[in-house]
Amino acid sequence: MIARLLFRRIWQTIPTLLGVVTIVFFLLHLVPGDPVDALLGETAMPADREALRHALHLDYPLWQQYLLYVQGLLQGEWGQSLLDRRDVLELIIERLPATLQLAGASLLFALLLAVPLGYWAARHAGQQQNAWAMGISLLGVSIPNFWLGPMLMLLFAVMLGWLPVSGMQQPGSIILPAITLGTALAAVLSRMARSSWLEAVTHDACRTARAFGLSERRIWWHHAARLAAVPMVTMFALQMGSVLSGAVITETVFDWPGLGMLTIEAIQQRNYPLVQGCVLMIALFYVLANVLADIAGILLDPRQCGANRA
Repeated sequence: MIARLLFRRIWQTIPTLLGVVTIVFFLLHLVPGDPVDALLGETAMPADREALRHALHLDYPLWQQYLLYVQGLLQGEWGQSLLDRRDVLELIIERLPATLQLAGASLLFALLLAVPLGYWAARHAGQQQNAWAMGISLLGVSIPNFWLGPMLMLLFAVMLGWLPVSGMQQPGSIILPAITLGTALAAVLSRMARSSWLEAVTHDACRTARAFGLSERRIWWHHAARLAAVPMVTMFALQMGSVLSGAVITETVFDWPGLGMLTIEAIQQRNYPLVQGCVLMIALFYVLANVLADIAGILLDPRQCGANRA
């Protein structure tokens, strides 16, 4: 059952990945600037410029460059960086562990904050505590990473001196980036946790448990929590992909040497193959997150298999 679902989802994501590759390829070539200028400078001799342009295949028609790139992807070749001629996939793999470390810390922070906050809001639905909890959640969604990050740096690094300002060499360097990246995710998950718990406590299983005289605390954490876990885990898995895309801004703010920082550097250098490779890797994580969400939903609630088959 799960193997069949995996095969179908992987097959369905091939057009999605092809669309991502196509859109990113053509949009990058619409960005003003010439990678030859970035490599040689504007004062380079015309003959040197033309020789480099020919060596990089930039003198080919755009459609032909696109076909060459897609052909390379089908052969497992992600291209070479225009700056140092290193393999794109090798550069991505070098930076990926730092991004995965930051993403894992952010997801853990979001989970530890969202579940208690969502439970507290659900238990006090219609009361002032619920309004406070949802207000905090709305604030977390509304604050952008590029503002929250510098504010956290100003407070905890500059004013209080408790944590490092940037980089990942010092102990505790991951704390501020993880909070910055995980805040919006925690806000989304807390709202999902609240609505899932409120729906779960009205389920027949919870009403039956009340009829047998079980305490409300046991009903909420034993019976309702299992029912509420299905949409919460699904949402958590889906948000795993968005963490990587959000890391582009967070890593830039905190000078975190991960995939997001590599993407920004490649864009500034007009390094087309490297930008395309970074975006493709992020898209692959989105696809993986969607597949994990489907599998998690089936494992927690096998009745979803029929819905997915339909």
